[in-house]
Amino acid sequence: MQIRVALPTDTADRYPVGDDTSCYGILAEVLIPGRGEPLKNGALVVKDSTIEWVGPQVELPSEYSPIRFSRVSVLMPGMWDAHTHFEGTGVAVGIRDSMKPFMPGTSTLIGAVLVDDMRRTLMAGFTSVRELGGYAGEVAPAIDMGRIVGPHVYSAMSLLSITGGHGDVQDVPLQTMADACATGSISSCVCDGVDGCIKAVRQQIRRGAKVIKICSTGGTLSLNDQPEDTQFSPEELRAIVQEAKRSSRVVAAHAHGKPGIMAALEAGVKSIEHGVYLDQEVAAKMKEKDAILVPTRHIVEGLAASDDDLDPRQRAKLERTVQLSRDSIKLAVKMGVKIALGTDTFNSVEDHPVAHGKNAMELRYAIEAGMTPLQAIEMATANPPETLGPQARQSGQLKAGFDADLIAISSNPLEDIEVLMDPDNITHVWKGGVLFKSP
Repeated sequence: MQIRVALPTDTADRYPVGDDTSCYGILAEVLIPGRGEPLKNGALVVKDSTIEWVGPQVELPSEYSPIRFSRVSVLMPGMWDAHTHFEGTGVAVGIRDSMKPFMPGTSTLIGAVLVDDMRRTLMAGFTSVRELGGYAGEVAPAIDMGRIVGPHVYSAMSLLSITGGHGDVQDVPLQTMADACATGSISSCVCDGVDGCIKAVRQQIRRGAKVIKICSTGGTLSLNDQPEDTQFSPEELRAIVQEAKRSSRVVAAHAHGKPGIMAALEAGVKSIEHGVYLDQEVAAKMKEKDAILVPTRHIVEGLAASDDDLDPRQRAKLERTVQLSRDSIKLAVKMGVKIALGTDTFNSVEDHPVAHGKNAMELRYAIEAGMTPLQAIEMATANPPETLGPQARQSGQLKAGFDADLIAISSNPLEDIEVLMDPDNITHVWKGGVLFKSP
């Protein structure tokens, strides 16, 4: 038997509700499932931390008649940022403070700074993050214990780089870098040769990594390499991917230049981060390999607009990357490459262009590249969990059996995607079925 459940008129209804506080419902004028078409006058029921039922309000089963339902304007899955770095930059550590991360006490200071970064990320509607090098993996247990507020964290722990590569801090003594890599005290790890790469993968998994991050090309902010440079040999890349696979992990590859992108794809990585030299051949190879692009235009546009004290070498590389980044995502959208939202957000200064909590700006660039608002929302919800391979939970979609990671918005992002970019428009945030934000 199915019944029509009476809609609540008391706007003071809160969550969880009803006699059974582990089961409650939400009624939405518009329900956006993450993947698929939106539903007008939709309803969703949460039991414990999981979505138990979702569908039209007129089809609610009678078994849910005893529970209370609260009403929101628009309901959608919590968003994901599939490329973040929580490192306290700008507060605990300056962008050019090469030695500061290695100093005693710095990691403790970074941890303290991250408390606010984590909170701002969640309050902006991002219920999950994939961190590709940083300290969020160290802070995550405190989130899980409820000691601090933040999103689900899926961390790579320290990213992997060759000596002299993008992840090597190139202006500190090599032995200082090696010592820090051995203890896992900084957000990157230098490794060389097949055996060294295998050991580095095992070290990150030992620390709790849910994904392995590598740098298969040079980068913009590293001093002595170029984005076009290829890093790691084919043998090293294959060894990393195979070792990660043995522990049910996938590999994310920082990759700008085409040769480095293609080498990473041939080795079997799951995601390409940045991909600024993506062309038709690369796009076709990504589709063939079922790889995902995480374009991170937010970091490129944000740093280009910032007044950060960058080294002239960094600034020059950044300036030539801006248009390449714009063109590559347009081509990827046109050719149907699967894309996941990722921002490369790293700054802890609240008013910085790439500060934590401004992650939804990436949606604007997706629209500029040719996505529809519905496609952009799928990029931010249903697609990112796939960048974790076997480590992903059922998340990012409003479907029965999926995690109850949800957000409500004051107006419809399908009509104006910009509403998601202001955290004040995110009226409610639930993570694991627990309400963390409400009016």
